[in-house]
Amino acid sequence: MSQNQSLSNNTTHSAFEFKGEHEIDSLNLTIQHYQHKVTGATHYHLAADDPQNVFLVALRTVPMDSTGVAHILEHTTLCGSEKYPVRDPFFMMIRRSLNTFMNAFTSSDWTAYPFATENRKDFQNLLQVYMDAVFFPNLDALDFAQEGHRFEFTDMKDSNSDLTYKGVVFNEMKGAMSSPVSTLWQEFSAELYPTSTYHYNSGGEPEDIPNLTHQQLLDFHKLHYHPSNSVFMTYGDIPAIEHQTQFETLGLERFKDTVPEVHVGLEPRYAEPKVVEKSYALDEEDISAKTHIVLGWLLGQNQDPLQVLRGHLLSAVLLDNSASPLRKVLEETELANAPSPLCGFEESNKEMAFVVGVQGSEPEHAQAVEEMILTELQRIADEGVDQSQVEAMLHQLELSQREVGGDSYPYGLQLILHSLAGALHDGDPIALLDTDAALKQLEGEVKSPDFIPGLVKELLLNNTHRVRLTMKPDTELSAQKEQAEKDKLAAIQAKLTEAEKQAIIDQAVALEERQSQEDDPSILPEVTKEDIPAEIKHYAANTSKIADMKVSSYQCGTNGLTYEQLIIDLPELTEQEQALMPLFNSCLTEVGTQQRDYIEMQSHQAEVSGGIGARSSIHSKIGDPQGCHSHFMLSSKALNCNQKPMAELLNETLNEARFDETNRLKDLVSQIRASVDHGITGNGHGLAMMAATQNFTPAARWKFERSGFAGIQYIKTLNEDLKSDEAMASFSEGLSSIQSKLKASSKQALVISDEPGIDSALESMNSVWSKVEQSSGSQKGFEFAASQKPINQAWVTSTQVNFCALAYPAVTSDHEDAPKLSVLGACLRNGFLHSAIREKGGAYGGGASYNPEASAFVFYSYRDPRLMETYDDFKRAQEWLMSSEATQAKVDEAILNVISSMDKPGSPAGEMKKAFFQGLYGRTHDIRMAYRLGVISTTIEELRVLAEKYLTNENTSSAVLTNTGGAELLADSEFEIITL
Repeated sequence: MSQNQSLSNNTTHSAFEFKGEHEIDSLNLTIQHYQHKVTGATHYHLAADDPQNVFLVALRTVPMDSTGVAHILEHTTLCGSEKYPVRDPFFMMIRRSLNTFMNAFTSSDWTAYPFATENRKDFQNLLQVYMDAVFFPNLDALDFAQEGHRFEFTDMKDSNSDLTYKGVVFNEMKGAMSSPVSTLWQEFSAELYPTSTYHYNSGGEPEDIPNLTHQQLLDFHKLHYHPSNSVFMTYGDIPAIEHQTQFETLGLERFKDTVPEVHVGLEPRYAEPKVVEKSYALDEEDISAKTHIVLGWLLGQNQDPLQVLRGHLLSAVLLDNSASPLRKVLEETELANAPSPLCGFEESNKEMAFVVGVQGSEPEHAQAVEEMILTELQRIADEGVDQSQVEAMLHQLELSQREVGGDSYPYGLQLILHSLAGALHDGDPIALLDTDAALKQLEGEVKSPDFIPGLVKELLLNNTHRVRLTMKPDTELSAQKEQAEKDKLAAIQAKLTEAEKQAIIDQAVALEERQSQEDDPSILPEVTKEDIPAEIKHYAANTSKIADMKVSSYQCGTNGLTYEQLIIDLPELTEQEQALMPLFNSCLTEVGTQQRDYIEMQSHQAEVSGGIGARSSIHSKIGDPQGCHSHFMLSSKALNCNQKPMAELLNETLNEARFDETNRLKDLVSQIRASVDHGITGNGHGLAMMAATQNFTPAARWKFERSGFAGIQYIKTLNEDLKSDEAMASFSEGLSSIQSKLKASSKQALVISDEPGIDSALESMNSVWSKVEQSSGSQKGFEFAASQKPINQAWVTSTQVNFCALAYPAVTSDHEDAPKLSVLGACLRNGFLHSAIREKGGAYGGGASYNPEASAFVFYSYRDPRLMETYDDFKRAQEWLMSSEATQAKVDEAILNVISSMDKPGSPAGEMKKAFFQGLYGRTHDIRMAYRLGVISTTIEELRVLAEKYLTNENTSSAVLTNTGGAELLADSEFEIITL
C-alpha cells in the first residue's frame, strides 16, 4: 500500500492531479484516480502485479444521425497522423508489434482505442502511435473515401459504366445489418430511445452512410476528440506517473484549453406504452415462424453500482435458466419457438433497459405474447419467487465477480471495459469494479420475500416507458433495398455534369495510386525479432489416480474458484449418433436426471456452480493427417466452498441424465434451430473456410458436418422431423445410446484451483468418483475418415455481402513446412491481401492462414462486395510474393505477427487448460519449441519455395457464402449452388 501511496504523492508535480485511490482485495488491484490539470481529462490506473499492460483512451461520441460518422471517424483516425504520415499506421503497427491485443471500438455513445502487450518497448511504441492518431489525425479526404464511402464507376475510368457505392464501412454495415438480430436491436433502440444518440445507428445504416460529407467528419472530430471529452484508463505494472508523463509529452501539453464535455441527454418518459411493427429482410421461401416479438422497458441511469446489480439480479432471477419463471414461460409457450436473443438487462447505455420476448413467432401473436409476459410478471409480483432461486442468482453474481478472466480479451481490458460506462456517464468506475459492498447490501435486501416482487412492480409493471416491437420477415425487402440503391445511383448518374464525372474518375485514380504507394515503414517505431522471448511458458501437471481414472491437476491464481473437467475418449458411434453429437452436447446439461426433473436440475446447477458445459472435439493427430484424437468433455466451475457439490453435479449429469422428457427435448431443439441463423453472417468467413476444407482431414470434416453449413442444415431438418412422435422417439433413443457408450468409455479428469483450494478439490473428486465404476476401456474407439475430394460450393443465404474461401492441401503441424506456412499466411495478408481485398476491393477484411487441423492453407474474405474478382486476388497473391515487393523485412513483420498470436496469454485457469490439452494432443514442449524456432528462422526464399510447392496444387477447394444475386453470377461456373 505504501508503495502505491508514494506513487500518488509523486504525481503532485506532474500534469495530473491525484484525486484518490481504492484497493479492491477481491481483484488484487489498486485503482488510482487522476485528473489532468489543464484539460480536465481523467485517468484511472488499475495498478496490478501483471506484466500484460493495457492502455485505452475513450472519447464521448454522440452522433445524432445514422450516417456512421463516429464509426467512419474511428476507421479514418487510424489512417495516418501528424507524426506518422503513412497511409495505414494501425495495420502497419499490428505487424511491427508483439501486442496481445490491438483494436478500436465504436459503441453507441463512445469510441475507444485500446491495446495490450507484455513487452515494455512495444507498449511505448504503441502508445506513441495511438496518442498521435487520436489527437492529431490527418483525416485525409482519400482515406475518408476509402474507409467511409465514395462513388465509383463499375469500370473505374468509364463514366458510361454504372455508378456504384464503395467503402469499407459501407460494406461492413451491409454485412452487419444482414443479421436479423442486429436489425432487431437497432429498431428496438430507436423506439425505446426516441430523442437521444441511441435512437441512431452509430455504426451507420447503409442507406444513410452516403449522406456523410468529409467536412462533417472533420467537424465531428473537432467537437468530440478533445482531451476534455476523454477518459484514459490503464492497467498493469507500469506506474501511473510513467503513463502520465507520456500522455503529457505525446499530446496533452499541446492543449491549452477545455471544451464542454459531450453528454447524452436523458429521455423524456412515455406516458403510455408504445406498440410498433417493423419488417426485416429475409430471402427465404418459407417465412412462417420467423417473426420476433420483444417487450422492453427503459430503466434508470447506470451510475449507481447497486442499481446495476439489482438489474442484473432481477434479470437473472427471471431469465437465467429454464427454472427461471419468465424464461420457463417463454420456452414452453406455443406462440413461439424460443426466447429472444435480446432477453436480459442492458447496462451499457446511460439509461439502462430490460428486454424480454420471443423469436420464431407470427405477427398476429404479438398481443398474446405481450399479455403472456405481463401476466407472468404480475403473478411474480403477487406470489413472489422461491427464495433459493434468488440466492442461487446472487451466488452467480459473486462467482462472476471473482473470476479472473483473460481468455477472450486481456483481463485488464475486461476490467476497464466493465468500468468504462461509469467513467463516461458521470458515474463511478471504481464502484462498478468493487461491488463487494453493493453485493453485501444486496445480500441483506434479498432476505425480504418482497424484494423481487418490489423490483418487478417498480421497474416493469408500473413503468409506462415500454415498447412492444414486432419484427416480421419480408421476402421482398432485400430486393427493394437493392433496387432503391440502383435507382438512386442511376438518378444521380443521370444528373452528373462532365466535370462531376471526371471528378469521380480522378478521385478513383488518385485513391488507387495512394493505395499502391509503398509507405516508408521506418517512420513507425517497431520491435524486432530480437525482442521475441526465446522460451515459451511451460506448466507441468501433477498426476494422480482415482481408481483407474487419471487425474491431472494444476495450481494457479484462480481467486477462490475451482475448475473441473471430465475428458472421455469418444467411443465408436453410428452415423446417426455422430450427427446427433452436437445436440447431445447441448441437451445433456439441460435435461433432468434420475434424481430431479429438468427444472430442479437447472436450479441445482445455479446453486452450486457457475454452469456446466459439454462439448465434443476431434483434433488432427501429429504426423498422421488422416488420424484424429477424439474426446467428449464435461466441464464446470465453482467457488471453492462448492467443490464437492460440483463433482457430484458432473457425476449426476453424465451418469443419470435422462432423455425421456420429450417436450423438453422438442423445446431445446426448437431453441437451437431458432438461433442457428443468427450466427451465419457474423461468422460467414469461418463457415466458408470450414466448407472449403471439409474433405481434407477427419477433423475438418467433423467440424463442417457438426458445426458448419452441413450441421446447420441438419438441425433445420431435424427440427421439422421432430413433429412426428416416431422421429422424437428415435431422437431420444439416439441421445440415450450416446450416453451409454460414453459411460462405458475410458475417462480422465482435469482439476485447476488455487493454493487454498487444490487439495480439497482433489479430495472431493476422489470421494465422488472412487465410488463410480470405471470402464475397462476395451470397447472399440471412434473412427472417422475424410475423402480428400476437392469441392466448389456456393452456399446461399440472406446476406448483402459475400464471404469467400479458397483452400489448398498442406501438411500437419509437426511437418518442417508447417511453421513457415503460418508465416506465409501472415506475409500474404500484410503485404498483398489487406490492400487488394480491403482497401481496393472494399471488403471489411481478408487474408490467408495455415490451418493445421485441416492440413490446409486457406485464403478468405469477410463482408466482401465482390465475388470472382476476390478469387482472382487470391491467385495473384503468389505473383506478389515472387516480385521484388516481397522482402525479408515483410517476412520479419509476419514472424512478429505469428509469434504475437502464439504468445497471447489467457486467464490463469485458461493457461492451465491449454497446457493440459497440448499434452493430451501430443504437442510436447520440444515440438512447440521446434515450431517456434521454425517460425522465427523463416526467410523470403523459403516462402517462395513453399508457394511453388503448395499454391500450385490443382486440388483446390472453394466455398462462398453469398446471396441469390451471387448465385446467379455463379450459375455458369463450376460452383455447386446449395441453399442453406
